[in-house]
Amino acid sequence: MKLTDNVLRSFRVAKVFRENSDKINCFDFSPTGETVISSSDDDSIVLYDCQEGKPKRTLYSKKYGVDLIRYTHAANTVVYSSNKIDDTIRYLSLHDNKYIRYFPGHSKRVVALSMSPVDDAFISGSLDKTIRLWDLRSPNCQGLMHLQGKPVCSFDPEGLIFAAGVNSETVKLYDLRSFDKGPFATFKMNYDRTCEWTSLKFSNDGKLILLATNSGFLRLVDAFKGAVLHTFGGYNNSKGVTLEGSFTPDSQFIMIGSEDGKIHVWNGESGMKVAVLDGKHTGPITCLQFNPKFMTFASACSNMAFWLPTIDD
Repeated sequence: MKLTDNVLRSFRVAKVFRENSDKINCFDFSPTGETVISSSDDDSIVLYDCQEGKPKRTLYSKKYGVDLIRYTHAANTVVYSSNKIDDTIRYLSLHDNKYIRYFPGHSKRVVALSMSPVDDAFISGSLDKTIRLWDLRSPNCQGLMHLQGKPVCSFDPEGLIFAAGVNSETVKLYDLRSFDKGPFATFKMNYDRTCEWTSLKFSNDGKLILLATNSGFLRLVDAFKGAVLHTFGGYNNSKGVTLEGSFTPDSQFIMIGSEDGKIHVWNGESGMKVAVLDGKHTGPITCLQFNPKFMTFASACSNMAFWLPTIDD
């Protein structure tokens, strides 16, 4: 089944889970698409089975809190940032609910965390105005960059380069093997003082970068030239919430949730809005991602919703 405008318009909520008492701040699909794991402001980590459509288990991180949860490449292990006590990143085995390693170094809250798609490297960005490069096998930071402002960062799909968005106005591309030499490309955007960037993501084909903001728009950028291809707007975000923008796995469509519980979908090539889907969410949709392998996506406020298409195009 191929994703088309009509298929996207046909998506409906198939299941809603009310496992959380507070906002779900992040979720991540496993690389196989068989499970999704969420972190919440209520300190819980919930693992869902995507094929059976049900919660599998719940773990807690009551002492440190939990945010920005990400699967690693090994089954049953995750890394996540803390939102209480300290700003250490933690590497957890879900199998026995034990920490494998800690990654201390950031002195303020971690606001970006990206796992390499190919190996054990990951990067983190913090309000302490640094980006750190790590390896799961060592607690020591493998590389450190000092920035002028709040960072957003992400690996490209091949894991060879990473992008850092700095001060909500510049995107810098670094080669992982020689990132201490500085960026090999720098793209300056028009600075908009009314908002700041909240996330940066590459499309699966590596050709596009999506910049989400805490305002009512997101930007689609050419990953090679740095040109802004489209600015997508027309969704509610009056309170400056961090909303997650995402690509569909085929890199063709861009989607974001909104403050009023609706999901907006655009065609990345034409820039046209193709769908507005009502998920009946009770609060802002802070998390939204497409399953990497199956024709389904998930959205979350304090509830988690699984969506399925209702037509075969």
